[in-house]
Amino acid sequence: MQFSYKARNSSGKLSEGMVEANDQRAAISKIKAQRMSVIEINEAKAKSGFKFIKPKVQTKDIVIFSRQLSTLVSAGVPIVQGLNILESQAENMAFKKVLTVLKTDIESGLSIADAMAKHSTAFTELYVSMIKAGEVGGILDIILERLSGFLESAEALKAKVKAALMYPAIVSLAAGGITVFLIAFVIPIFKDIFGSFGAELPFPTRLIIGLSDFIRDNAILLILGTGGGVWGFKKALKTEKGIEKYDELSLKLPVFGILLKKVAIAKFSRTLGTLIKSGVPILQGLETVAKTSGNRIIEHAINASRDSIKEGGRISDPLQKSGVFPPMVIQMISVGEETGGLDNMLEKIADFYDQEVDTAVKGLTSMLEPIIMIIMGVVIGTIVIAMFMPMFSLGELVGE
Repeated sequence: MQFSYKARNSSGKLSEGMVEANDQRAAISKIKAQRMSVIEINEAKAKSGFKFIKPKVQTKDIVIFSRQLSTLVSAGVPIVQGLNILESQAENMAFKKVLTVLKTDIESGLSIADAMAKHSTAFTELYVSMIKAGEVGGILDIILERLSGFLESAEALKAKVKAALMYPAIVSLAAGGITVFLIAFVIPIFKDIFGSFGAELPFPTRLIIGLSDFIRDNAILLILGTGGGVWGFKKALKTEKGIEKYDELSLKLPVFGILLKKVAIAKFSRTLGTLIKSGVPILQGLETVAKTSGNRIIEHAINASRDSIKEGGRISDPLQKSGVFPPMVIQMISVGEETGGLDNMLEKIADFYDQEVDTAVKGLTSMLEPIIMIIMGVVIGTIVIAMFMPMFSLGELVGE
């Protein structure tokens, strides 16, 4: 719960802010721990409004925050004072509230990492792990700089994949909309016209008209069936077995599976390399990477590597057994383990696969464009030709 308060400090200066606590008594205790006397405190109420316009913490907010805080810390500015400066400059109201509570928690004695861990919507487990390593190692400014670079790389990778899928999705949606419009509204008009001829229509025309009648007569059932299918699919994705099966099949897709594998390898390499270089222990790093992998198959492979290291084994052997990681990646990780330069080797793998993803995205886009256009042309063209075939023999039909 969050509480808004007004309080006076030891010098009598009035200040306002937000504090997060389980109840009002705990909130007052936190404020008093900062040597302030509480004048007024109230539970912060959620503002009324539409949920879809509620501001959220964006990745770009975290990137800017990391860079700015890194500069302030390296310049010798105390962390609380730095947070106070960044809070006053924050434009995103959701992130501004996070910074307010973060500053209050740190002032009350919490470590930076523990204070950030309370805001999972803003700071990921990976982020918190690296901040914790930075606090312990006394290199918080360097860690923050690395985090901003890592987040920018991750966002760039995500943007490439979205760009590859955006065009096919829009074109497929447009093609589907046109097809439904033709079947639902245009074909029935032609059906009435052809019905007045009183002659047998060509087979393609009868087939399209039959399909149109079936869809129109069973529209409600089809909508309910589609909705039920989507609901069942979402329900299955909430189960462990369903998620694992979906992740396994997604990696085996003919075209997209290869792209997803490359994205997963780039993400794994970049994340683990950044964690190791930042001083996070290898076991903790693998645990964090596994949780943030986004794919159960890859998560199992990483956890197997973690178990292997616990037993005195190597990272590369379980990764090889998973069948997800190519031989080149396994060999490079193995060399990194033997030479003690695993973090550098992982960064090289990440750089290589970032380029591979970029190339794959361009290739996928250039390949999908003509395929989708051909499919759209065949579907719509078939409907149009089937409707106009009777026109070619209109004289004969009228004569009959």
